[in-house]
Amino acid sequence: GVPLAFGSDFPVAVVNPFYGIYAALTREDEDGRPPGGWHPDQKMSLDETLRAFTTGSAFAAFAEDRLGVLKPGLRADLTVTDRDLFKVPPRDVLKANVVMTIIDGEVVYEAGRR
Repeated sequence: GVPLAFGSDFPVAVVNPFYGIYAALTREDEDGRPPGGWHPDQKMSLDETLRAFTTGSAFAAFAEDRLGVLKPGLRADLTVTDRDLFKVPPRDVLKANVVMTIIDGEVVYEAGRR
């Protein structure tokens, strides 16, 4: 298949990636429209969606030799959320919050810390 690369289209769409993840899982907007999803046969799994946001985007940026996966020798860029997205219903993905951001192996944001 073709590698998919997901991201936000700010300022046309919100920059928050959880909205894009939710849309891929449900094919609905944040208000639940259209009910059942637009072309529901195109719904994606969370695994497929996260790959599109990570490895797919790195591939599209010609940066797969540096980014996109957690692997020795590559940058360790990642976010930690307040919930396990694999264990919550798709609607709860919209409520997820980032509690930590790590860029190139260094913590650059941690919720509650200044």
